Amino acid sequence: MTEPRVHLSKTEPAAYQALDAFSRTVGDICAANGIEDRLKELVMLHSSQLNGCAYCTRVHVDRALAAGVDVDVQMQIASWRESHVFSDRERAALELAEAFVFISEDGVPDDVYDRALAVFTDKEYAALSWACVSINAFNRLVIAGRYPVAPRAAR
Repeated sequence: MTEPRVHLSKTEPAAYQALDAFSRTVGDICAANGIEDRLKELVMLHSSQLNGCAYCTRVHVDRALAAGVDVDVQMQIASWRESHVFSDRERAALELAEAFVFISEDGVPDDVYDRALAVFTDKEYAALSWACVSINAFNRLVIAGRYPVAPRAAR
């Protein structure tokens, strides 16, 4: 086991509180612009998985369940391109999430942007983009701090 690291959110709580407030604002923007919780949680979960953030993955597995994303659908996120359980909006959102995770490679490629704008309004696209920015920020904070994720107790 690795040594504990400086816990950024506890060491500088004002910065964490600002990030948390930003995240809540993004949640409000998503809700106000037609991004339902199910869609938002698919994006949050997929981003956290791709970034390798176990802590945020656990958080968003629980939130996705609460938003109506059952275990079968969650298990197919990794293979969403081959799966038939996702709507066109969900597929576009998952692809957009991937573009934001790997943004240093190609930015948001034109074809990804075009597919997203084919199913989302400008406001919906903006809301989802802000959601991607938010989760990627949290993923980086948690991964850098190596926040522990212990096994859950037997149910």
